[in-house]
Amino acid sequence: MKSRVDAQFRTEVRVFDLRYTCESCAHYEPEGKLCGNGYPTEPHRARELLDVRELLFCKQYELG
Repeated sequence: MKSRVDAQFRTEVRVFDLRYTCESCAHYEPEGKLCGNGYPTEPHRARELLDVRELLFCKQYELG
């Protein structure tokens, strides 16, 4: 799912400490930097929100 990154989103991420990247997902295998379900991780990895206008959320994301 694609979501727009704007000032409100950045504020909500900071205020509510929202998690949405592979590194916070229960399916993520940090040793190999791989998804346990076989999905690509690069589009969903942690990045600075100031650098992006849109985030791609994984449909298999489960808070780990």
